[in-house]
Amino acid sequence: SRFETCWPALMKDSHGVIIIFNPELPSHLKEIEMWYSCFVQQQPLLDNQCLLVAHHKPGSAGDTENLSLAYPLNKLKLIHSNLEEDPEDVRMEFIKFFRSIITIINESREREEMSIIS
Repeated sequence: SRFETCWPALMKDSHGVIIIFNPELPSHLKEIEMWYSCFVQQQPLLDNQCLLVAHHKPGSAGDTENLSLAYPLNKLKLIHSNLEEDPEDVRMEFIKFFRSIITIINESREREEMSIIS
């Protein structure tokens, strides 16, 4: 909350949000609801402009892999990152997410241009 005054600057003209959290901390599960509310719903961004990353620390329990989040977080794309085991999977998911954001930006730009023309 120390940085709340910076949030408007961070949000300005943003096209996508990635929320990284530790699924083993109950406090994080509560906090991601707040981040989602502030950075996605209030902007407003679409749910497909948000990616949730459950990051597993080396040697962590790992039984949080079948994490079930409550509504509205359960509508978001959720990936699990464990850089010891599958860094390549995580990299591919990030690339997919960035591509989808670029598609959204291009589509909205085209719509704007069409509305100017017509």
